[in-house]
Amino acid sequence: MAPKRGVVPTRGTSSRGRGGRRSTGGRSSLGNNQRDPLPTPRKKHRYRPGTRALKEIRAYQKSTDLLLRKLPFARLVREVALSMVPSGEVMRWQSQAIQALQEAAEAFLVHLFEDTNLCAIHAKRVTIMQKDIQLARRIRGSWGGSG
Repeated sequence: MAPKRGVVPTRGTSSRGRGGRRSTGGRSSLGNNQRDPLPTPRKKHRYRPGTRALKEIRAYQKSTDLLLRKLPFARLVREVALSMVPSGEVMRWQSQAIQALQEAAEAFLVHLFEDTNLCAIHAKRVTIMQKDIQLARRIRGSWGGSG
């Protein structure tokens, strides 16, 4: 059975429509890029919103290392200390002293953010706000409390 006049069989089907590919013999006038389009690139893997944040939270809760960079913190400590002493006086710092200050500062901040998060949850929110930090500090008292 010959194909109907004016009807072009689609690629990959025979003129009778049985699905076999028929060889045309010889070269095709179409170029490679027109004949076989490039396969679509595989979609890049994306985590759902919040998944990566939870992963980071778990990783930070497991770790015990310092989170602030040491050099900027040391610069800040020296700058604050210089503003406390009379001008012209030089203060020298042991690295262990700065490290102890950094440990204490980070422990204070972590505890403050824990309390802040509890204040936000109490207000039926998941996002912490400035008013949560202010409330947490007010409840703690003048010294801030560490436990």
